[in-house]
Amino acid sequence: MSDAQTPVSARILDEAIAWQLRLGDSADSESHLTDLQRWLAMSPEHAKAWAQLGGIDRQLGTINSPSARRALQLNVSAKRQSAGRALLGLALLCTIGIGLALQARPLPIWLADESTGAGEQRSFTLDDNSRIQLNSRSALDVRFDEKQRRLFLHQGEVLVETAPESDPRPFIVETSQGDLRALGTRFIVRREGDATRLIVLRSAVAALPNDLQEGRTVRAGEQVLMRRDQLGASSSAPIAADAWSRGMLIVDDMPLGELLAKLGEYRRGYLGLDPRLESLRISGSFPLQDTDRALAALPPSLPVRIERHTDWWVEVVPDDSATPTGD
Repeated sequence: MSDAQTPVSARILDEAIAWQLRLGDSADSESHLTDLQRWLAMSPEHAKAWAQLGGIDRQLGTINSPSARRALQLNVSAKRQSAGRALLGLALLCTIGIGLALQARPLPIWLADESTGAGEQRSFTLDDNSRIQLNSRSALDVRFDEKQRRLFLHQGEVLVETAPESDPRPFIVETSQGDLRALGTRFIVRREGDATRLIVLRSAVAALPNDLQEGRTVRAGEQVLMRRDQLGASSSAPIAADAWSRGMLIVDDMPLGELLAKLGEYRRGYLGLDPRLESLRISGSFPLQDTDRALAALPPSLPVRIERHTDWWVEVVPDDSATPTGD
């Protein structure tokens, strides 16, 4: 069957029939022909439906026979009833599809200057030669002008390495919680709910929450959690905090639930943990680009098994042959 003969959807066919009826009933056929041409140009499916109805063969002709119009009207009514039932199912599928699409790439990500979806990472160079790497499910706006170099992190995580060249404009990463001003440095900024985590890998970063008058300089090897009205105490940066930029997640005595939350950022669908396993902790390295392989590494080390309901619904549950114990 050729592409031209492939059936189109009931909705589009219904629209094409409605156009034929409109042309047949209207005295202002020239105006409607212009509108019809616009509708045909909107999608190849529209043109295909019109061709299958014979509209193009009639050179956009009208249907002058009243009996033919009545037959088409009855056809439209029958098709609408059938399409109505189909559209209920379609609406449900669309709702699910939109939900999954927004999980993979939520709205702030779609609207941002630079963004990544689930399991996606992206590296690029800014106009000042600073290097940026976005982690999975991240969204970033770039706002450079004559006075400053400013990034706004809507969501996710970014690794920043400022350019070695001297540039008098301040380099600032902004979030909803405050400003992080680079002092010739390499650092990570991560959104965590209503807070922002700063991890400094080289040199220093000045952190200033929105609702405070004074901030603090965070040095290499330190991390801090910033809220709008609070800057937490500095602590040691995690081991290999930037390993994700090389496709690995390295954890040291991390709660299992936290590990699954991090792995979940790199896959679509639901990744859950049985509440009975919340006390378990784990150390190790896990590949981020193959989260199924990362999950397969859990049972040899912990009393768990991986339960797959579908590719989109995976749970970590207790192993029937073992009793989990916490530290």
